Amino acid sequence: MARFKYSGRDRHGKRQGTVNASSKREAMLKLKEEGVRIIDISEIPETFLTKDISLGNPVKLQHFVIFLRQFATLLKAGVTVVDATAILAEQTESKQLKKALLDIEQELREGNPLSQAVEKHKRIFTSMFINMVRAGEAGGNMDETLERLATHFEKQHYTRQKIISALSYPLVIGFLAIVVVIFLLAFVVPTFVKMFADLGGELPAITRFVLAASGFVQSFWWLIILGIIFIVLLFIFLRKNKETKYYLDYMALRMPIFGKMLQKAALARMMRTLSSLFSSSVPILQAMSIVEKVVENEVMAKVIEQSRLSLEKGRSMTEPMKKHWAFPPLVTQMIVIGEQTGALDTMLAKVADFYEKEVELGTDKLKSLIEPIMIILLAGIVGTIVTAIMVPMFEMFNQFDKKY
Repeated sequence: MARFKYSGRDRHGKRQGTVNASSKREAMLKLKEEGVRIIDISEIPETFLTKDISLGNPVKLQHFVIFLRQFATLLKAGVTVVDATAILAEQTESKQLKKALLDIEQELREGNPLSQAVEKHKRIFTSMFINMVRAGEAGGNMDETLERLATHFEKQHYTRQKIISALSYPLVIGFLAIVVVIFLLAFVVPTFVKMFADLGGELPAITRFVLAASGFVQSFWWLIILGIIFIVLLFIFLRKNKETKYYLDYMALRMPIFGKMLQKAALARMMRTLSSLFSSSVPILQAMSIVEKVVENEVMAKVIEQSRLSLEKGRSMTEPMKKHWAFPPLVTQMIVIGEQTGALDTMLAKVADFYEKEVELGTDKLKSLIEPIMIILLAGIVGTIVTAIMVPMFEMFNQFDKKY
């Protein structure tokens, strides 16, 4: 959607401003409906400052969930899809979502279905959302579909926040430890160098090591900063490449302690998505294709792809899963039971509930274990530097006492 600057006249006199529209013609129609006689109108060119720059989905998950809940409530109250979209465009706090909803409203007024309108905004509305909306339109139960989507995204957001909370603590403490060590080596240790030089004699090994580290930090601090930037950029690059991301995800799942938690989170996301799609009557092969993209783990995505190919050949979807270490027996057994009883969506929801609970308990336990470990680690690093400074000073005081 573009922005247009206009000047014109209405019954109150001269009027000028901007209007959002997908084309110049649409902008002129909007202004005409508002009673504006256009004198001049032109598109505002997009610049670096006005361009929306964002990575991934530009709409926060909590804003999206609120939108879904409100949308479902309005539809249940008998409000039309067009009017509900217009109301929510005015109410939402997200600028990106507001912009998309205004465009969708225009599409709906032109007679296009909601699924087709949202498909033009794939950065905001995922393939899962689009397919479930399409299924809701076909089944005539759009309000239930939106409620189901809201529940799905709420649970996904909660699980993700738990993982972030568990991983952020050691990262923050680790970063603080690096900052403290660099500060001590760059500013504190050098003040004792002359004193140690005057002391003479053989310095302890630990002191020599700390002094060497201090000299390196003072001389090559810029190299340390460049190294950190290089590692971050390299990690981002490797994550964007599908082949290298597979190996990063593999290493992440194999990590001690954290690996199990990440595995359970990915399984919960996968099971919840499949359950939501099946509940909305999305075809199974299409559902599996969608899950490949939303699972956010290339190791599991590859197994899901193999499961989809197995289904296409008329075999069970659990065959590739049974052969892979990332899928515990609980997952495959529950899927088999669901297939046999015809209640696959219910079984998948139960598995998702189980792993979401496991992630919640696991993160709480992990945080309680990591806190003392990180404190001991930080104390050990700082203690080593302090010891390296204090040992020669004690020797100096001993020599002074012997002389006097």
